Amino acid sequence: MQAISIRIETERGERHDRPTLAKLSELVERVGGDGDHFVVVSRLPDDPDVFVQVWHETGGDYQLEHRAGAPDRHFQAFVPTAAEVVEVMRRWAARDKGWDLGPAWKPLDFPVEDVPPLDPVLEERLSETVRDWLRCGYAGRARLIEDAEENLVADGVRPVSRAQAEQLVNRLWRERVEEQAGWVGETDPERLGRAFAALEAAGVTARENFTCCRTCGLAEIGAEARAGARGFVFFHSQCTEGAAAGHDLYLLYGGFESGEGLTVAVGREVTAALDAVGLEWRWDGSAQDAIRVTGMDWRKRLTG
Repeated sequence: MQAISIRIETERGERHDRPTLAKLSELVERVGGDGDHFVVVSRLPDDPDVFVQVWHETGGDYQLEHRAGAPDRHFQAFVPTAAEVVEVMRRWAARDKGWDLGPAWKPLDFPVEDVPPLDPVLEERLSETVRDWLRCGYAGRARLIEDAEENLVADGVRPVSRAQAEQLVNRLWRERVEEQAGWVGETDPERLGRAFAALEAAGVTARENFTCCRTCGLAEIGAEARAGARGFVFFHSQCTEGAAAGHDLYLLYGGFESGEGLTVAVGREVTAALDAVGLEWRWDGSAQDAIRVTGMDWRKRLTG
């Protein structure tokens, strides 16, 4: 069954990316009991303040809501069945013309916060940093907002509020999403993702953007391994930043047992996986040399 380009989040803390319609139906039909009252659906890539959600208690109507870009564009309707909720959500996800026809929508009154502007110099500095993070492509909006709020803190002074960070990140997020809408076909980071998925399936633990540095990555990669894994390959966040800036992507690899022979064998598996997806690389074949993925056009699609 075809996947839908949405993210589903539940009160239980579950998250489902690109689920099938059957999974959406299952989750909506389930809501109503203790600790499982709501389902929130957003499109991928995530658009700030654009979502549809449902709240339900057993025995009552389904409270259906959608937000169309701002708190003052938030609407509510009540429908009697889970099937009607799912159909509205399906049409919303597909952007069908007239998707909202049927339910009797009423606007809800949400206060709009007045966010003071950032100092222009600080805004320019922080915007450049956030755009770098967006080019890397792995952080979701919640993480980016938190990092933006903390980025310029010095000596206990917090020049950027949570609301200012959120406003800035949301604006730049939309800018990046609009840019990636023009990308056609599979990108190099997606090819890399396919190579890593193949390695994982073959018994080589493969992780993207894993930890902050080489030392932490080597210390923590063992905890990621499934039973029977022979070795590992990963790149850490500093490697990601380098690739996003136009440099080679450095891959660190090795075996879970000591010995250069196993390390070299894992290296050969990694380069074979890169060949299979059409990515170029450099490696001298020794256990001491990092594998470098060369010539990458780092266009990492945002999701959420």
